[in-house]
Amino acid sequence: MTMGDETPVTSLILPVLIRPILSQLERRDVAASQTLRAALSKVETAHPGFTYDLVVGIMRRGDLSINMNESVLRLQGSTSEADVVEYRLSRSEDAFQELNKKSAALKKILSRIPDEITDRKTFLETIKEIASAIKKLLDAVNEVAGFIPGTTGKQSLEQRKREFVKFSKRFSNTLKEYFKEGQAIMTTTQNQFATVSREALDLVSKVIMANYFAKAKSL
Repeated sequence: MTMGDETPVTSLILPVLIRPILSQLERRDVAASQTLRAALSKVETAHPGFTYDLVVGIMRRGDLSINMNESVLRLQGSTSEADVVEYRLSRSEDAFQELNKKSAALKKILSRIPDEITDRKTFLETIKEIASAIKKLLDAVNEVAGFIPGTTGKQSLEQRKREFVKFSKRFSNTLKEYFKEGQAIMTTTQNQFATVSREALDLVSKVIMANYFAKAKSL
């Protein structure tokens, strides 16, 4: 069962918003924080989008109007490694750690978008940084591919990489439209930014799964 609206930020609410809050709670009450963390992680796994619905429900109850895309973009730039552990590679080889770094670098650049999107000159420079960061991320993925044994794991990784490239191209096309149309499509543009950001996280997640799947198959 899938909950939540089909938006790019749905899968990011737990790691980017909820877990950092629980980390702060842990300083005051370790047991309560760990209990909530385990419970929310369990229900999110069983019902993807639950934490998104929870946050949206709280905002409605409090009569709050918040742009979720902007908020998640901003927050992900400061999220700790511990809060996004499922999107990080645990292997110690340089190639895997470099991929972690490149993913984090892309997220940090993307997090600046809400504050820079209305400054054309600054935003153009940011776009160049994003393009460079995406290329470096893909180069890092190619390096990791060499460590994955067997064809099945490599094919899985290659498929995920193609999907990421597809979203990146859509992101690029939306940028072109944004500069043609301006403010009128800003919301759509930010939606695409969130999509590319989520794909960057998902790409690393898929590398993890492809790696362990391939390793299991090679045993």
